[in-house]
Amino acid sequence: MSFKKIIAVIGGLILLSILVVAIINISQISKIIPTEEVAPITNSISGKVGNDGPVLVVKIDDTPPARPQIGLEVADLIYIEQVEGGLTRLAAIFSSEIPLIIGPVRSARISDIEIMQQFGRVAFAYSGAQSKLLPLIAAANVENFGAQRQGREIYANDLLRNQPVAMILQAKTLMDRSKSENLPIAISKNMGWNFGGSPETGTPIASAKVSWPASSYDVTWTDSENRWLLDYRGVPNLAASGQQLGASTFVIQLVSITPSEYGDKFGGVTPITQTVGTGRGYVLRDGMAIAGIWNRVSADSGTTWKTLNGEEILFAPGQIWIALTDKDPEFTPIKVTVSADAPSTSTK
Repeated sequence: MSFKKIIAVIGGLILLSILVVAIINISQISKIIPTEEVAPITNSISGKVGNDGPVLVVKIDDTPPARPQIGLEVADLIYIEQVEGGLTRLAAIFSSEIPLIIGPVRSARISDIEIMQQFGRVAFAYSGAQSKLLPLIAAANVENFGAQRQGREIYANDLLRNQPVAMILQAKTLMDRSKSENLPIAISKNMGWNFGGSPETGTPIASAKVSWPASSYDVTWTDSENRWLLDYRGVPNLAASGQQLGASTFVIQLVSITPSEYGDKFGGVTPITQTVGTGRGYVLRDGMAIAGIWNRVSADSGTTWKTLNGEEILFAPGQIWIALTDKDPEFTPIKVTVSADAPSTSTK
């Protein structure tokens, strides 16, 4: 080997060693200097991991023949409303995720208009409404996707279900079509409440019972899933997917429920639920019940929650259920077990 080749080989080895040392030093420095963690993108309505997207509101039947319901497990927010005969119906709000299908879809009520107004111009899916109410829905700030205006590619009947609980919304098809038509559907936004860590106030509870004249929900805290599991009339509330429905934050909002001028075809009087104003209620999260005051200054604004001392109540990120009722809930306190070896507190 010539002298020039020897020098070239030595030079190459020196350069290689310099590169190896540099790489090692960089890796050591990266271990010492912490990398900045990027917070995940969350939905403004629920705090769930996911983007803000167009808001879809779907009216869902809430009677035993309607179960198992489809798609509710991915909703961002679900309202429980009182309807005729003291029964309940659901208004499910979707934004971070739109499932393929949702149902069974049922008819609109007068209370829906005030509830929806806070979100902006939503896509509103429902099976129909009494003729007296239809002009109000047409005049409301919604993209009207009632079944009376749509074809079978949007609403299809489930052959395994019986009417009137067989109508299923092809939700993904609907929202894809609204996007292609550039319809001005509102994007999800903050609804008045904010999200944060566990509160330092509240009363530990095992469960709560929320009632209406002909309906009831039981919510039971589970540490393993870190959420409130729902039972409907004492039966586990399972979705069609097999998942038990539940909420990271379950809100019991005490409201005024009075008869309206509307009614169903059987002569039942439709109640109207007042969600604008202020009132009492409870925010349930992390196994705690926090007594609070809700406030919604106008139909266009969201709802804020504060403790009785005036401090903001933060919600837990995840699916939210809001029970709109005029009856105080029944709470089951945490049972405290006393060891047999514990010293007696009795006096002699």
